[in-house]
Amino acid sequence: MNTPQDLQYTEDHEWVRVSDGQVGITEFAQDQLGDVVFVELPEVGRQLKKGEAFGVVESVKSVSDLFSPVSGKVAKVNQELVDHPELINQDPYGAGWIIEIEGIAEADVSTLLDAATYESHQEGGH
Repeated sequence: MNTPQDLQYTEDHEWVRVSDGQVGITEFAQDQLGDVVFVELPEVGRQLKKGEAFGVVESVKSVSDLFSPVSGKVAKVNQELVDHPELINQDPYGAGWIIEIEGIAEADVSTLLDAATYESHQEGGH
């Protein structure tokens, strides 16, 4: 599985690019979900707390909540996912990003996993 080094991860298989606040789900997560058919996005301007559910990803296999990896305000949502939810499967770390969060607290960043730690968490069968 591809695990970009410039991202931070959660044990729940979300990623965040701290430099621009983009958030998405990992390649592992989209692989487990199967073909994504619907994404529910939050309102721009919504305040999120770390660990709070902010949306839903629906696939042919299941429906899963999306959890914010950090606290902050939703600055932008990926509207492309409304008509093309399959972008999450095709490019989970690029065109398949889900939201952008601004005002990320440094304390939240310190609780995230780096790529190597996330990979070892995956290999542990979690």
